[in-house]
Amino acid sequence: MSPNDRRVVPLPLLSHRPASRSSVTCTYRCGNACAHDAPNTSDNSCFGDVVESVLSRRTALKAGGALALALGGATALTGTAAAVPAPQRGAVPGTDFTAVAPNTEDRVVTAEGYQHQVVIRWGDPVLPGAPEFDPANQTAEAQEQQFGYNNDFAELVPLDSAGRRNLLVVNHEYTTESHMFPGYDEDDPTEEQVRTAWAAHGLSVVEVERVRGGGLRVRPSRYNRRITATTPFELRGPAAGSDHLKTSADPTGTRVLGTLGNCAGSLTPWGTVLSGEENVDQYFAGADAVTDPVAQERLARYGFSGSSSTRKWERFDRRWDLAREPNEANRFGWVVEIDPHDPSSTPVKHTALGRFKHEGAAVQVAEDGRVVAYSGDDERFDYLYKFVSRGTVKRGQSAHARRHNMTLLDDGTLYVAKFTGNSPDSEIDGTGRLPSDGAFDGTGEWIPLASGDESFVPGFTAEEVYVFTRLAADAVGATKMDRPEDIQPNPVNGRIYCALTNNSDRGASGSAGPDEANPRVGNKHGHVLEIDDDATGTTFRWGLLLVCGDPDDPGTFFAGFDKSRVSPISCPDNVAFDRHGNLWISTDGNALGSNDGLFAVPVAGPERGFVKQFLTVPTGAETCGPVVRDDLVTVCVQHPGELDGASADHPASHWPDGGASLPRPSVVAVWREDGGEIGRR
Repeated sequence: MSPNDRRVVPLPLLSHRPASRSSVTCTYRCGNACAHDAPNTSDNSCFGDVVESVLSRRTALKAGGALALALGGATALTGTAAAVPAPQRGAVPGTDFTAVAPNTEDRVVTAEGYQHQVVIRWGDPVLPGAPEFDPANQTAEAQEQQFGYNNDFAELVPLDSAGRRNLLVVNHEYTTESHMFPGYDEDDPTEEQVRTAWAAHGLSVVEVERVRGGGLRVRPSRYNRRITATTPFELRGPAAGSDHLKTSADPTGTRVLGTLGNCAGSLTPWGTVLSGEENVDQYFAGADAVTDPVAQERLARYGFSGSSSTRKWERFDRRWDLAREPNEANRFGWVVEIDPHDPSSTPVKHTALGRFKHEGAAVQVAEDGRVVAYSGDDERFDYLYKFVSRGTVKRGQSAHARRHNMTLLDDGTLYVAKFTGNSPDSEIDGTGRLPSDGAFDGTGEWIPLASGDESFVPGFTAEEVYVFTRLAADAVGATKMDRPEDIQPNPVNGRIYCALTNNSDRGASGSAGPDEANPRVGNKHGHVLEIDDDATGTTFRWGLLLVCGDPDDPGTFFAGFDKSRVSPISCPDNVAFDRHGNLWISTDGNALGSNDGLFAVPVAGPERGFVKQFLTVPTGAETCGPVVRDDLVTVCVQHPGELDGASADHPASHWPDGGASLPRPSVVAVWREDGGEIGRR
């Protein structure tokens, strides 16, 4: 029996879109991806003959890796680890606060004893001389100098050893034109509105300093920078210069304008920032005019469809029209790296990490000095990936070291994950009920896709693997996951944590059924995966830390912790860690009727799995990009007031400015009223 041929009754497809997220958000953020069939139509539940030769070459290595894990004495993923000391006063350090109750208030609500402030909002000045924000008269020229729209990932890059001065680097994932422009006509946008939207995408870099008593203040700085949909980027790595990346504007296939759909990201050990390009398909028109069957298959696998785009950008620049520039689509969907320390530097798109809907990418330095980058493909039934560099890291934070280390992501081996559960198929029945061994867990392997100019996938050149990574991963039988989003290494215990946000199509007619790594049909609440990885090797062990949802639901799991004490959590999205190794989770699309929030959970000790809500965000908003420091937490409040029926003319929220103002996506800082450490009393 295949893992997809279980005895679960298929679910009817009544509606793809999660009921907790407004249709306007789905339209503008991802082009209503969940309203369409999932692009992954492959039948790859088993490896098949196509990769038999690839696997046979690695049999000895797999056995050795598994033996090393067994002899290493690592604590079982479902048990209690020793990474965090035994909690004092009944709470693990970093999580000792009174949980915020679920709510639907149109404001930020923080744990008792904490204060918060808005650090920077959509339209606030970034560059010197930026004009004052005028929501009734937005222009591209102004927006290019101002903080962009719909902030997602954020990071604080230290400028001094005390952490008083930092560079705040923020992604701007997408624009919601109907909520930005009064009188907006979605069928006939003006050129100024379109160019303003281009300028509202990308990233912002601003210097911030700690304010006495708590928060952060933006300051004028030579570091301040805007990166937009028209900023020049360099394509680097093994696919740079490929015929698949050449356009009439760039016959070299090495230079591209802009970045789009920037979702999660990470700070590298060398002080640069990685950002993932995610839902890029929605920006392009003309997919239905492409007649070549191979090109059609490739476009469909990446979600490109239809004759026109939602935003109508193709009316003002031919590169958004696939009928005229069929390769332009291939120049998006990469991991982007920027050096915030050098505002004159050209950002890079790394082709060696593959092209798909990158939620983000996070780097870990292995014992031998090589770097390992993890990334999830945020689509129903898509995959987890790993990249291992060929070269080794140069220590230090000098400009010379950064330049060297930024080349590490251009040469190495790209892998995709295959998960195997250790429970009988009959015990994975789709309800979320634990199997008889008391855990959803098992082993896995990383299947190599390509390294440099060598492809490990029969029928694919190396360039094709990098540019059409999804199709290569289909061919080798990777495990279909429930929207793998942010994935980050824990700096304390070394394990890898991935948020799988949801997949209401799991088990539906014609779709993949449950497996031990994705154990629920109609999975509208998501789960959190924990991986003990052989970083530069090809084997790993895994377990589910959380199976999210209502604690009263027998199909939820909180690492074995008493479910009567936990905060309800739904749709995990971004993950971060404090210095104690506690996992912090932000949510997107809470399907339990409450606003989205930020949650903390210990991953070791007797309170492993004790989920506690630290804050909630306003009506219609998503919690994004958490940063957790000893005495400061920041979150991005994305798309506040983005409810169906609302618009710039009829806003559903007036956060953060109040009165009759438009809602403005913002970065928020939170600190203890007494100035003490976060999560300690």
